[in-house]
Amino acid sequence: MSKNEFDGARRNFLGNSVAVASGAALAGAGLAGSAQAQARAIPESATRANPRRKLGKLEVSSLGLGVQNMARTYQTTVPARPEMIEIIRKAYENGVTFFDTAEAYGPHECERILGEAIAPFRNRVVITSKFGWNIDPQTGERRPGLISRPDHVKQAVDGMLKRLHTDRIDLLYQHRVDPAVPIEDVAGAVKDLMAQGKVLHWGLSEMGLQTLRRAHAELPVTAVQSEYSMLWRGPEKEVLPLCQELGIGFVPWSPLGVGFLTGSIDQQTSFADGDFRKTETRFAPETRANNLVLVRLVKRWAERKNTTPARIALAWLLAQKPWIVPIPGTTQMAHMLDNAGAATIAFSATELQALNAELDAITIQGERLPPAVLAFSGVEAPLK
Repeated sequence: MSKNEFDGARRNFLGNSVAVASGAALAGAGLAGSAQAQARAIPESATRANPRRKLGKLEVSSLGLGVQNMARTYQTTVPARPEMIEIIRKAYENGVTFFDTAEAYGPHECERILGEAIAPFRNRVVITSKFGWNIDPQTGERRPGLISRPDHVKQAVDGMLKRLHTDRIDLLYQHRVDPAVPIEDVAGAVKDLMAQGKVLHWGLSEMGLQTLRRAHAELPVTAVQSEYSMLWRGPEKEVLPLCQELGIGFVPWSPLGVGFLTGSIDQQTSFADGDFRKTETRFAPETRANNLVLVRLVKRWAERKNTTPARIALAWLLAQKPWIVPIPGTTQMAHMLDNAGAATIAFSATELQALNAELDAITIQGERLPPAVLAFSGVEAPLK
C-alpha cells in the first residue's frame, strides 16, 4: 500500500426513535432557536457521573465523545445515521458536553451528523473540528498531503460552520502540522477567525514540541490532541510535561487502544480489508500474544473494581492529570453508556501506584502506525 493510499485509509477511519429520544427534530440551522427552547437540561445525576474539567480556560465534561467512525466504522461498515444521532443525543443526556469531529472524518459527513444531532442543545455543548488534510472544502475530495495555508484554513472553517449548523467552532485544531507553512501564519489565520467570532479556542494535534511552543507564544493554545492510552503511552515523556508547563489541556484520542483495551480483540481476531488496524504491527499475530498481557491486566482490575475494562482504561487516563479529557468514539449505544460512566471509577493513591507499577512492567511490541503514517506526527513547522 502506498503512502497516499494508506493516508486515505487512515483518514477514512478518522473518518424510528430519534425524534422521541431528543424531544425535537431539526431540519436546518434556521430552526435552532426553537430546538434549543425544547432541549432538555442534563440531569443532575448525569452531571455528577461526568463532572467538568478545564482544557486551558475551556470547561468541558470530563469525558467527551469522538464522532469519527459514525460515517464508516473500523470494520468498514456504514452505520445507520439515525442510530448515530441517537447515540450523540443520549451521550448528552448522560452528561457528555464535549464532542469531537473533523472535516477529514467522512470526509465532511461526520460533521453533518454531529451538527444535526446537537442542534436541540447546541448552546449547551462544546464542539471541535479539525483542518489540515488536503480536502476540497466544497466536494470533500481527498487530495495528497497536507494544507494549512491561511486562505485555505478560513475556507475550511466556513465549510465546517455550514455542515455543523452553527456560527462558531468552540475548539478548532490543526489536524497535522503542514511542513510548508510556518505555525505563526496558521495562528494568524485562526486569530482572524476568532476576531470574527467563528472560532473561540484553538489547538494542535500530534505536533512537534517546538511548534507547540511557537504556536502558544503566537496565540495561546487551549488543548493538544494525541493518541494516548495504556496501550501507547508516548506523550508521557515530553508532550504531557510541556502541556503542564504551558497550561494547555490534553485530549487523548484512541483512549481505548482502538478497542484493544476493552477485550474485543483476541488472538483469533482477524481484521477486514480496509480496517487500518490490520496494518498496525502491534496487532500482528506475532506481537498480539505478548500485548494481550495488557488486556488481561485491565480485566483483572475491572473485576477488582467491579466494573468494565473500558471504564478502567478511561479512569486510568483521568487519574493521570486533572486537565486530561479522553474522547472515546463508538457506534454502539451500549459502549457509549459504558464509557460515559468511567468518571465514577476512582483509584486510591495506593491503587494507582500498584496499577502503574504493573503497567510499567509490560512492554508493548509493535508500532502504533506504519512508518508512512507516523511520518505525519511530531512534525515541526518551518520557521517564518
